[in-house]
Amino acid sequence: MNSTIASDLRGFGPIGISVIFLILFTGNIFIGKLIIPLGAILVLLWMYWSQTPWKEIGYVKSNQWFRIIVFGILGGITFKIFLKALIMPLLGAPSINQNYHYLAGNTSQLPFAIWAMLVAGFAEETVFRGFMFERINKLLGNGIRTKLVAILITSLLFGLSHYINQGKWGVLQGTIFGLVFASFYALRPHIWSLMIAHASFDLTALYMIYNDLESRVAHLFFN
Repeated sequence: MNSTIASDLRGFGPIGISVIFLILFTGNIFIGKLIIPLGAILVLLWMYWSQTPWKEIGYVKSNQWFRIIVFGILGGITFKIFLKALIMPLLGAPSINQNYHYLAGNTSQLPFAIWAMLVAGFAEETVFRGFMFERINKLLGNGIRTKLVAILITSLLFGLSHYINQGKWGVLQGTIFGLVFASFYALRPHIWSLMIAHASFDLTALYMIYNDLESRVAHLFFN
């Protein structure tokens, strides 16, 4: 790749800014019932063409995969139950997510839903934590203030990305989710555990919906 093009992609001129908006607004797309993580794929292409080291978006080597997988799975499951049973009811959220309630007992849609949950873990962490943190750090420099700005901006963007499919409650839950995951990423910019936790969170939500357990979990502490 030409060094000038790589520099333009890494910078914040017209090309660099256009790439950011393109990635953010592309997101995931559907081909039939199959979801494709186009936004994340564009991030990977941007990394290659801009000659940016992979570690800059949290794609780092590790020799602790067992720990990453176990803590990721347990963290995602626990966080979903915590949000569903305690935080969202306190904020007045409905016990059932009507946007996805069609998945309750819907065996025919289950493979596509599971794939979507796995894709979300990879794609959304790559875009909102890895890529956006790299861009904000590149623009503002490293430091505590930059980390705080990155946490707030990425969390708001992540929350807003759920409005079309899930409405205001999806935005609220997504923002809370983003604040927690972005904070972990700011402290330790290794993205694998967040991907696994994200997928586990979504698969736990799918399990609740499919088995019609949402209302029961949402009323564990509140009637």
